[in-house]
Formats: sequence, structure tokens, C-alpha cells
Amino acid sequence: MMFTGCSTIKAERDETAGWTADQLYQDARAEITGANWEQARKRLEAVEARYPFGSYAQQSLIDQAYVNWKDGEPEQALAAIDRFERQYPNHPGTDYMLYLKGLITFTPPSAAFSRFTRQDPSERDPKGLRESYDSFNQLVQRYPDSRYATDARQRLTWLVDTIARNEVHVAQYYYERSAYVAAVNRAKTVITDFQGVPIAEKALYIMYLSYDKLGLTDLRDDTKRVLDSNFPNSKYYEQGLDEPKGSYLNPINWF
Repeated sequence: MMFTGCSTIKAERDETAGWTADQLYQDARAEITGANWEQARKRLEAVEARYPFGSYAQQSLIDQAYVNWKDGEPEQALAAIDRFERQYPNHPGTDYMLYLKGLITFTPPSAAFSRFTRQDPSERDPKGLRESYDSFNQLVQRYPDSRYATDARQRLTWLVDTIARNEVHVAQYYYERSAYVAAVNRAKTVITDFQGVPIAEKALYIMYLSYDKLGLTDLRDDTKRVLDSNFPNSKYYEQGLDEPKGSYLNPINWF
């Protein structure tokens, strides 16, 4: 029993006891290089816990966010980013953290299957898309010259189009269930909040159909004039609301 007890105590002994912040952090970086995410996470958490005041603690939070993201733990990654933003609001690495936050919500785990299913990303829950938009938008507004700003702007262009298409999906859903007022309101959001997006053509067509169903002929005719002015010979007059299934405009394939 005595020998067993000693063996247990020895097994539970922390091999990093007494390590400096630099030793812990450099070991964590080596684990990251080898994609050993679990060990890297342990070392980085040890840096933050043992040396909470200083540059190593700050950098460990940045790396924790990255490690958790790469390890398929988006919630833990976002928690690390939120903690970093609260504790170090003016840190030079804030632009990177905003960029990483945008990436985490830009391609949630379920999106990885879209390249095989050809599901239009705009048909998914837009919550992550909007969160991604907010993060990338903050980045380009606050740090326009950041090394991450160019890529963020490209992703913003895709996000605006995709979120607008989501609004049109919802508008069509309401229209097909005879909720014409709700359909008009959702379609109108695309016209007012997402100016210049291609899907505005379909949004106007849904408004045109909905006003007709409601018997609001003046609004119907006004909407038709706008539709015809901006999209002459609109394809929707002939094909209706049905669209080809699937989409190749998947963010995973873009970036």
C-alpha cells in the first residue's frame, strides 16, 4: 500500500512545476507547431493561470483562441476572445482577434458539409452569418490598414449578399403561406438595408406579388415600375419564385 501511494503521488506530479512563463509559452508554441492542440491548450492555460499579469498572459489568450478554433471547439475559442477583449481592449492584437472571431462564425462546423450537399449557405440559420459580419465590419472600421482588412472586406461582400438572400428565403416562405404582409416586410428589408445586391430583383418580385394578393394595386404598380426600371425583363416574370436547388457559392470554396 505504501509503495502504491508513492507511485500515485509521483504520477500526479506536475512536470511543469516551477517552469517560468517563457518556458511554458515556448513549450506551448512547440505543441502548436506539431498540431498537438490538447497539450498546447494545457500549457497556455497554465501560463494564464500562473502568470496572469504580463505579456505572456495576453499572448496565451490569443493562442488559446486559435488552438480551440483549430481543435473544433468554437465556443471555447469565442470565450477566449471575449475574455481577451474585456481584459485588453486596446491591445495591438485586437485586429487579429476580431478577424479570428469572424472566421469562427463564418464557417461553423455544419458548413463543412455544404460542399457535398450543395446547400445554399443563405438557407441556414443566419445568426452565425450576422455575428461574422459584425466582427469583420468592426475590423475594417477600426483597423482599415490591418493586414487582415483586405480579406475581411472580401468576406463582408459575400456575407452581405448571403444575409440578403436569407431575408428573401424568409419572405418567400411567408408568401407561400399567404402571410403577405410579413412577406412584404421581409422583402422590403432587402431593398432598404442591402442596397445593390442581386437578390433585390427577387425581393421586388415578391413585393409585387404580395401587394397584388392584398389588393393594394397602387403599391403593386409602384413596385412593378421599380422592378422593371432596375431589372428590365426580369426572369422572375417567366420562371416564378422557384430557383435551381443547390449553390456553388460556398464560403469554404471561396476562401
